[in-house]
Amino acid sequence: METAHRAAFETAAPEAGVLFVASGPDYVDLAVQSARSLRAHEPGIAIDLVTDLPENLPAGLFDRVSACPDMHPREKLRAMPATRFARTLYVDCDTLFLAPLGDLFGLLDRFDCALAHDVRRDWELIRQGRDHVTPYAFPQHNSGVLLYRRSEAMLAFLAEWAARFFADDTISRDQVILKDLLWESDLRFYVLPPEFNLRRVTHLDAWEPLDAVPTILHSHRLQDHMRAGTERISTPGDLLRVERAALAEEWAGVLPEAARRWSALRRG
Repeated sequence: METAHRAAFETAAPEAGVLFVASGPDYVDLAVQSARSLRAHEPGIAIDLVTDLPENLPAGLFDRVSACPDMHPREKLRAMPATRFARTLYVDCDTLFLAPLGDLFGLLDRFDCALAHDVRRDWELIRQGRDHVTPYAFPQHNSGVLLYRRSEAMLAFLAEWAARFFADDTISRDQVILKDLLWESDLRFYVLPPEFNLRRVTHLDAWEPLDAVPTILHSHRLQDHMRAGTERISTPGDLLRVERAALAEEWAGVLPEAARRWSALRRG
């Protein structure tokens, strides 16, 4: 089942578009929030949503809504290869768009996909692979912002990612399988700079004016009201205040060995 929320629905898919996958009312609400922030900067871009709750969505926000009644928590692995776009930007629901995408899709002239390194790279969880032990400098890549083209090589990669993940009940995080596949593969992939998957908003405190153009903010703290019952965080300013406090608390706590070696530099 698919519904078009725009009056003039195009029969031919646009060349490029953005894909959200959201299950349940809380994640649909986050997807709506993120899509609205995208529309504010890219009013003409095509936005698709795959969801188990296709009814009562804001009119005109999504170009196509695909109903998926029985969604897996990692349904995105099935939804991504089914994209109607030649060039797709998949984004998790806990994102906010801070600037226009500019020429981001132009990366796909040269690469099959582009994604950013994950944060907390000195944590075993982020270094974990299932089948391969890789150098520290090859950590997991974050799958919450993934730019890709509908090439034969990319579709085969996405199919193998889904097949391995869904066949292994011991793996709950799709990035573990993704890390293995990127290590094995000859796929042409590009590592995005952090402003296109800004996991640490406190980077804004360190960046100089010409360092970056923050474009896509991506933070699990946008889900805090769902998980911990705290006040909802919905703006970059609110998120920055919370992250500053959390960062100070983390540095005041028990530090891992590598961090202890250079923490004194932060204190001046």
